[in-house]
Amino acid sequence: MFEHLFVGVRTSEWLSSVCYSNICICVFCSCSQSSMESPNLEFEYGDTDTLTAELSELYSYTEEPEFALNRDYFEEDFKSHGTDRRWIELSVEEQKAYVMQLLDALEVTDRDKRLKVARAILYLAQGVFDECDTEMDVLHWSRYNVFLLYDMGIFTALLELLSMEIEYVDTFIFLLTIMYLIVETIRVQTEDDRPEWVAARETFKNELGSLLYNGEPFALLLFTMVTKFCSMNAPHFPMKKVLLLLWKTILFTLGGFEELQEMKVRGREHLSLPPLPEDSIKVVRAMRAASPPASAMELIEQQQQQKRGRRSRRVQPPLVKQDSLDTYNERDPFKNDDVRDEEEDPEDTDGGIEGEVDPLDRDVIIQPPPPPPPLRPPSERVNFPKGLPWAPKVREKDIEHFLETSRNKFIGFTLGNDTETLVGLPRPIHESVKTLKQHKYVSIAEVQIKREEELQQCPLTLLLCVLCQIALLKLLLAAAPTSKAKTDSINILADVLPEEMPITVLQSMKLGIDVNRHKEIIVKAISALLLLLLKHFKLNHIYQFEIVSQHLVFANCIPLILKFFNQNIMSYISAKNSICVLDFPHCVVHEMPELTAESLEAGDSNQFCWRNLFSCINLLRILNKLTKWKHSRTMMLVVFKSAPILKRALKVKQAMMQLYVLKLLKIQTKYLGRQWRKSNMKTMSAIYQKVRHRLNDDWAYGNDIDARPWDFQAEECALRESIEKFNSRRYDKNKNGDFTPVDNCLQSVLGQRVELPEDFHYSYEMWLEREVFSQSIQWEGLLQNP
Repeated sequence: MFEHLFVGVRTSEWLSSVCYSNICICVFCSCSQSSMESPNLEFEYGDTDTLTAELSELYSYTEEPEFALNRDYFEEDFKSHGTDRRWIELSVEEQKAYVMQLLDALEVTDRDKRLKVARAILYLAQGVFDECDTEMDVLHWSRYNVFLLYDMGIFTALLELLSMEIEYVDTFIFLLTIMYLIVETIRVQTEDDRPEWVAARETFKNELGSLLYNGEPFALLLFTMVTKFCSMNAPHFPMKKVLLLLWKTILFTLGGFEELQEMKVRGREHLSLPPLPEDSIKVVRAMRAASPPASAMELIEQQQQQKRGRRSRRVQPPLVKQDSLDTYNERDPFKNDDVRDEEEDPEDTDGGIEGEVDPLDRDVIIQPPPPPPPLRPPSERVNFPKGLPWAPKVREKDIEHFLETSRNKFIGFTLGNDTETLVGLPRPIHESVKTLKQHKYVSIAEVQIKREEELQQCPLTLLLCVLCQIALLKLLLAAAPTSKAKTDSINILADVLPEEMPITVLQSMKLGIDVNRHKEIIVKAISALLLLLLKHFKLNHIYQFEIVSQHLVFANCIPLILKFFNQNIMSYISAKNSICVLDFPHCVVHEMPELTAESLEAGDSNQFCWRNLFSCINLLRILNKLTKWKHSRTMMLVVFKSAPILKRALKVKQAMMQLYVLKLLKIQTKYLGRQWRKSNMKTMSAIYQKVRHRLNDDWAYGNDIDARPWDFQAEECALRESIEKFNSRRYDKNKNGDFTPVDNCLQSVLGQRVELPEDFHYSYEMWLEREVFSQSIQWEGLLQNP
């Protein structure tokens, strides 16, 4: 975008750059008023939805009868202890005494008795709703009871019981439900939390992340459940509840987006790097969304008006409208009529975005300029737009590449990675390098990569288990609305389908909504979980992030996400797969109205579905992370024809979602060819206005792209090699034998633990006879010189 800063760019490209930049600003500024006619989606992106929404999504609508059963089992057990008062009327000591009795009852051998006790505990965690009058009362007592249950050690007892009940789906579901309520309730911090609750939150957070549960973190146990389910070894697992509990456990123990931002700031301070130029979350939240696309009738009307306008322009004087570039206090001397022809885009009618001007208005906005005034010095002529949201960035590699090109051109040789020596280069190149260095940005990842390269030279330094993401992608594929049912695919609906299938139209409609909602919640949990893991891995160490990313890419994550978006995204965003009167806690407080087909079809009154929009943004962010600075993966976007799929996603009028779509389009524009860029100038304009600029990135032109010797397979192989070296150095137990010191201490050697197979104790006598007693040992050989 700013190629005109640098010497060596052809004059025609420089003129095109200035002209193109100003047209972009002109188009967007002129359409600011028209875009206000369509309001933005009132969506605030965050770690999760509201607590009420997150709790309601835990339950399927087919679980509605279970609420009454939980209450009945609790009241039966509660009254058996000889009290006529209600739970909320007891003192704290009496409540704790009753919870201790429930803990003791969990250890009985009768499984039916344990199931009833689990239901009673679940009723407490659900807020003793039969004793409450409002939804707020239910949430209040649920929070109070959860902290009480945790304080009494319920979570640890449930975890021990989980391994015993893992084969019994009914009890297993109740245990997972209680655990989710405990994790999610304690995770969310409120203003009126008691001091002991704040302390309990930190204690619980540390416990979940520790190795207290059979020598492994709780999240790893849940990951194992996901893997077993996808390998068909445990098809009865309620996968939606497992995924939700796994997501919230990771979110609680590692931290969400705000914690990640704080960790990134601290990480840069620790590495003595300059502070971040801005807070990405705040910048995106301040962005305005793009205008929605025109309907088919509006497009036909615009074409008719365009024809009438062209005939009328011959007899009518041109309309004069104040130039949108008045923010620069100057008229652009390079603006001309030729750009109007490039703005004509008959193939781009399906991707309306903010700044896409009605064809009739183009001549109103872009007028033939007066004769150009004398050119002023570059320092006065070049004025960057003040309204761009992002500070530009430059990588060290970009500066090296620029200097290498300049040295080859002006002095005929290069100096390698030297970015300081400017001898022999003309003065404009000095100014260009100065400008680049002013916007130089060094990421934590670059520092980590450089550190790893240095450590590879020292193989005597100290040497993560790689999480298999294929299971999560299988679940995502099964839950995607674009997927078709297959007989050999995994069944993710086992915990939502009722025992008796519906026999009426109303029951069928209700089940259909429940199934669609069930799939949406699974997509939400998986997308949030994957994004959270990628961000934390990248912050912890770049090569941990790279190995997980490469596993995802090799498991076809990129085409899977594109397949997800190859649907009517507007319909998915505005889906009404919810029945508000059946959502918890509404359904346990209010009387159930009579459901009709009309009320089910109407759905809720929300403008959009929060979880679906949340999922779409998460998937786009994952796709961005997988492809950023990876030419081979960017080419996958091109090969899979992602451009029209992504352009359709721009119809969603939400700034954050549009930003990540435009980022994905930006990285592949240079590969799409000149004709595509010429036919999609409106999309290019949106990229210019909303996406961060890399000062010497040739994304808008793609000069000599065919001549660049990209070896995409070699790129992935080189990355894989770096990852394996990192893993070997840090985590490999079998260190390089050439550098392992010999242990000559007899006591130390005999004291080492040797891992033996599980069946060794059955045959150790035969092993002793074969390997020890029957072998003759030449003891005198020890006395001989080697």
